[in-house]
Amino acid sequence: MKPSTRPKARFIKSITEAARQNQAEMPWTRGTHRASFAANRRTDAVLARVKTA
Repeated sequence: MKPSTRPKARFIKSITEAARQNQAEMPWTRGTHRASFAANRRTDAVLARVKTA
């Protein structure tokens, strides 16, 4: 292996290792606290009436 490719190979190895360990979590699987927050956010809010000129 050429000395110039060694850091590149090490970099690629570290990226693949990090990708293997990372488990993405979807928003709908994060639990009841998040679900209740989303439900409260979806409720209709009373909008203030604004006068225009």
